[in-house]
Amino acid sequence: MTVYFIGSGPGDPELMTIKGQRLLDTAPLVLFAGSLIPEENMNIARSRGAHVVDTAPLALDAQIELMADADAKGHDVARLHSGDPSIYGAIGEQIRRLEKLGIDYQIIPGVTAVAASAAWLGKELTLSGISQTVILTRYEGKTPFPERERLPALAATGATLAIHLGIIRIHKIVEDLLPHYGADCPVAVCYRTSWPDQDKVVGTLGDIVAKVRAKKFSRTALVLVGHVLDAENFDDSYLYDESKAHIYRKKDHNKNLD
Repeated sequence: MTVYFIGSGPGDPELMTIKGQRLLDTAPLVLFAGSLIPEENMNIARSRGAHVVDTAPLALDAQIELMADADAKGHDVARLHSGDPSIYGAIGEQIRRLEKLGIDYQIIPGVTAVAASAAWLGKELTLSGISQTVILTRYEGKTPFPERERLPALAATGATLAIHLGIIRIHKIVEDLLPHYGADCPVAVCYRTSWPDQDKVVGTLGDIVAKVRAKKFSRTALVLVGHVLDAENFDDSYLYDESKAHIYRKKDHNKNLD
């Protein structure tokens, strides 16, 4: 018996990996975060008779009890998390308890909201000469942050920022970023990326607060910030440089293509 922590992607069921879908299609017990994963994504599991449980109203211990009961019966568990389980998936505390109980588990990665939002915007988040770093973070709320991870410190790098769980504090985010990026720095806010009701707004640090409030986004939105979002003058990468084909495109798996 194994508990599979499956990244179900940002919402669109077609953005789940083939491996994740295969495990979802065979597990007798399916646990999913109903507030973050569309109910429709569970239709096939329900149609084949799986026990499908929305964990939104359940405390952690109640979820672990369900997993332990499945373990006693020798039944695998598909535990679905939105996006990728390793990014704000709250799987660490589940894993800690499973290890104490001696229950096997595996993590199946998934498409992140960052990747799906960049695709929706039609943007590359790393452009030569603009930014070679993407920082995934969240705005500080109840979870304590060390000083080195607070938004002003991260903004000082000038990297592309992907800010989760902070849309209701968009005005504070802007205040923290303005000194480092400037009022003309582009911003994209993607709401419920890949869900049927997905929406987005693009602007700059100078006008994004008003635009977000006009949209009335209050949760489940990702904030992307960085000059890669509107860059036109950037360097071509070396990967497809004609003069360097022998270095960057030879069939040698020991070479780093970066």
